[in-house]
Amino acid sequence: MRILVLGGTVFLSAAVAAEAVARGHEVTCAARGSSGEPPAGVSFVRVDRDAPDGLAPLAGREFDAVVDVARLPSQVRRAVAALGEGVRHWTFVSSISVYTDNSTPGQNPHTGQVHDPLSADADEADVENYGPAKVSCEQAVLAALADRANVVRAGLIVGPGDRSDRFTYWPVRLARGGEVLAPGAPGDPVQVIDVRDLAAWIVRSAESGVVGVFDATGPTVGRGEFLDRVAAGVSDAVAGAGAGASAEPELTWVDQEFLVAQEVNPWAGPRSLPVWLPRPEYAGMLDHDVSATLAAGLAVRDLGQTARDTLVWAREAGRDLADGPDGPDGPDGPDGADGADPAGLRAGLTAKEEAEVLAAWHRR
Repeated sequence: MRILVLGGTVFLSAAVAAEAVARGHEVTCAARGSSGEPPAGVSFVRVDRDAPDGLAPLAGREFDAVVDVARLPSQVRRAVAALGEGVRHWTFVSSISVYTDNSTPGQNPHTGQVHDPLSADADEADVENYGPAKVSCEQAVLAALADRANVVRAGLIVGPGDRSDRFTYWPVRLARGGEVLAPGAPGDPVQVIDVRDLAAWIVRSAESGVVGVFDATGPTVGRGEFLDRVAAGVSDAVAGAGAGASAEPELTWVDQEFLVAQEVNPWAGPRSLPVWLPRPEYAGMLDHDVSATLAAGLAVRDLGQTARDTLVWAREAGRDLADGPDGPDGPDGPDGADGADPAGLRAGLTAKEEAEVLAAWHRR
């Protein structure tokens, strides 16, 4: 197949391009080229999707399938208009952020209410408009391509290459061992999807013509099981590297009310605990019904493997420093985010912050 990836230089789109090449397809990546290099084996075309005629360098080329991960409705509309005719399959990667209700567990595309599309006078680039903007993107694709479109509402995408560190924090932290602050309760639901598994399903769906609207994330597991499986994968990575055994992690569960009182942030960013969201208002965000997606061919690897590979990548990328926030994305690096974790990550607690919160918890 001739596959066009709009993007192809960063995280998911790069993983899609790499997977398509590995499966023997003729792959073209179209992007500015300012965010990274496309995978080996692709043909790269430089485009500027912000310009009205920014896709002109692709004129005259024919593709069997297109994969688009954009979040700006104007970009998606121009892509559909310029490239949609004649394409047999179009994948648009959306997000579970399109749903208005994050509190109800077990939702799926047939039961979950989505945001109204972004109004014409709204700023589509404003991150606060992310959900409605993705709805507008979905509608543009479905209106133009109908039964040729596969809309993939991705959950939390994790794994090697994820520089948001919303998952990476946990392999890095558990590898350090010792007493680990675990947020919430062991039974709280967690859902993530390895970027490589999502990319593989996207490519296979293009090959077989899977169409529809799907929530694309892994099956729900309890937070206790999640952390246990991450710890097991981390142990394998440490042993495989011959680095010697680190102190076994010992989880200390701290309830969300105490974390809020200690000004620990949920989900992402400095002074946060990733993959933790307040309940009940976010009780459903990491607990979607993905049975239809699994039936449509999504296959997921064990969390331990994802954790192991993520830790290896983090260390190779210099994101696993022993101490101090001066890593590549710490305050002395490009991100400038004060309060990064000891590995210079963009999300999590520093060792000092974690120790202070744990000490306060034990004194309560």
